[in-house]
Amino acid sequence: MKVLGIYGSPRKGGNTDILLDEALKGASSAGAEVSSIRNCELSISGCLECGGCDDTGVCVVEDDMQSVYQQLLDADVIFLASPIFFYGITSQAKALIDRCQALWCRRSLEKTAEERKTLQGGRGYLLAVGATKGSNLFEGVQLVAKYFFDALDMSYEGGVFVRSVEGKGDMAKHPDSLKQAFDLGVSAVAGSKQNA
Repeated sequence: MKVLGIYGSPRKGGNTDILLDEALKGASSAGAEVSSIRNCELSISGCLECGGCDDTGVCVVEDDMQSVYQQLLDADVIFLASPIFFYGITSQAKALIDRCQALWCRRSLEKTAEERKTLQGGRGYLLAVGATKGSNLFEGVQLVAKYFFDALDMSYEGGVFVRSVEGKGDMAKHPDSLKQAFDLGVSAVAGSKQNA
């Protein structure tokens, strides 16, 4: 069982990092092989919409994203973590997601429209932290996550969403949310094992 965590924050050690750390600890405690990608350490350009992947499912842009594709494809469970910037995910995380257009093309080339109705690549989860209390704070990011995971042939299974957290490290003041993330890591692995 392979679990991949994507640290989408531009700030190391911030609140979403703390939340994702807990989810990955939970997954590890359940016996998963855990690895991670830290967006802020990678050089990933946005999708150029050049059409280079249309007929092959392979991105032609040569940058750090080339080392990410196989990790995404190998994972049984993916946790995407991002703070909320203007009711969306960070530009670092969005660049990675947009570059998965190649994987969407690959999926379209390998499966018929009918076959694409069934998601067989695993399970995806979103961890998001926002400073405000807005009732719609996580709606946009959940749609992005859903279709990101869809491109990976994975189902979107929800996640952990925490409001009113802004100062670096303030996530530590929310033990219930940290426990929720840990428990999600455990249950994500258990759920994937049952579906295997």
